[in-house]
Amino acid sequence: MFFTRTQKYQFPVPQETFRNRLIGNHLTIHNLDFEIYEYGHKITIVPHAENVKDLTTLPITDVAMQEDGNATRITITSKMRKIDYGGPLLVILFCAFLLIAGVILFFVGGEPQISYTMLALCTLVFTIFWVRLELGYFDYVRKIRNYIKSRV
Repeated sequence: MFFTRTQKYQFPVPQETFRNRLIGNHLTIHNLDFEIYEYGHKITIVPHAENVKDLTTLPITDVAMQEDGNATRITITSKMRKIDYGGPLLVILFCAFLLIAGVILFFVGGEPQISYTMLALCTLVFTIFWVRLELGYFDYVRKIRNYIKSRV
């Protein structure tokens, strides 16, 4: 939903060659191991997070391939693990509540300082949240995408 990223590319490599370059490899990002394996007609990249003690949000990436003559069209879809989805969703709901409450209080005619405080708090929390996502979750997504593109 909010955290799913999809990129589409076309590579001048046959599908089987591209598949063989990825399957069975391991990718290490920030001292975390990602395994690449085939699941049905897709290639899946899954983190090994059994020994991770930190609170991290990690992506699961699916690589769908489609033969197009002598080239391969690739769709890379990264989505958040279901186990990690609760925390970011709570932060977004909290920010939405603060935003709605601040706007309602502003138009109802209450204390404008309270409205401005709620809107500022909403902006601050969401900014910190988004920066943390960019440095964590979306960094993993970018590095996985770059790894796939480098395997051509």
